Amino acid sequence: MTLLTFLLRLPWYPVQGFVKLASVIAEEAERERADPVTIRRELEHAERARASGQMSDEQAAEFQNAAFAEFIRARRSTAARTNS
Repeated sequence: MTLLTFLLRLPWYPVQGFVKLASVIAEEAERERADPVTIRRELEHAERARASGQMSDEQAAEFQNAAFAEFIRARRSTAARTNS
């Protein structure tokens, strides 16, 4: 890389760094979302809320279905990225 090329690319390095950082954060969030421990913790929280009356049985069932669907979606997405 010549000095001229370096000077012309210099203003774009912060943008490239920001894009890379956003990518890493998104991947980590996806990995955490697909973690069975996180899903289990959310389901336990919903069960406690249902037991204490803060959430109806229907709301708890909807939450459980949504959590399960998100877990499956995240697992498929992770598996697709791993296999590619």
